[in-house]
Amino acid sequence: MSSRGGRRRRARLRRVRLAALLSAAAALIAFGTAGGGGAGPRALDASLFAGGACEAFAPTAGDRHLTVFLDAGHGGRDPGAVGVTESGATVLEADETLRVELDALALLRADGFRVVVSRTRNSSVLRLAADDVSGSELSLTGAHDDVAARDVCANLAGASALVGIYFDASSSPQLGGSLSAYDDARPFSAANLRLASLLQRDVLAAMNAHGWQIPNDGVDADSGLGSVSGDPASGGLAARAQAYGHLILLGPAQAGYFTTPSEMPGAIIEPLYITDPFEGTIAASRSGQSTIARGIARAVEQFLAGSR
Repeated sequence: MSSRGGRRRRARLRRVRLAALLSAAAALIAFGTAGGGGAGPRALDASLFAGGACEAFAPTAGDRHLTVFLDAGHGGRDPGAVGVTESGATVLEADETLRVELDALALLRADGFRVVVSRTRNSSVLRLAADDVSGSELSLTGAHDDVAARDVCANLAGASALVGIYFDASSSPQLGGSLSAYDDARPFSAANLRLASLLQRDVLAAMNAHGWQIPNDGVDADSGLGSVSGDPASGGLAARAQAYGHLILLGPAQAGYFTTPSEMPGAIIEPLYITDPFEGTIAASRSGQSTIARGIARAVEQFLAGSR
């Protein structure tokens, strides 16, 4: 079978499997919201997601009967941006987003939320197949599908809010600051903006309470930020990604490119530039990670206050 034929067949199989998963979502949501499985993690679908990915955690105190989805950006074969600390140690975005996510997970569970996380270890979210990988890295298809799998997980979870945790990077080691992003093309764009604004305010306030003086880069719509790298001139997925003009994690469906958008308000926080040695040092520190997590938890609590 040709590689093109293999991709087509796999795409059809994935669509069939996704349809079955989504048809079962109501049952999954009801079971998870009821806290089935106790305090330990429960995988929402081990056949679709990698080991340790898309796992649900029940509240540890009280029960608000609300679910929050947290996404630790990148992971596995995708390390994300690479930065450096002031002492010269390497900082990998995927490592630091995971630590922040797990800290925020504990805080939100203690505040009565059921929390579903995209990953609990250094792994992809999607259970990868051969055409998702190119050498030691994700292929363009794999990178696209691994982000899309996070939306599928959030939808299966029945989440009331989605928070993507990422770090920024630049070719200039002196560029720093905190930025939050939202999508303004969704029916719930006003809620997206509110969540992004709370994240930006609360995370920045938590960090600067330490005297770190992180610049405020504001809240921006995700239009044009993109999710998949590659040369658009080469056509194919890279060209469709550029034409899409949104972040897959937050954006709407687009025929022929992305068919499983998130169904709840969401926003992304990029609290630091890990390519700035000062900010990279904060991102790699337990103090920095727990501080960012506290800001995220506070923003989510305020966003969902009065829900249900």
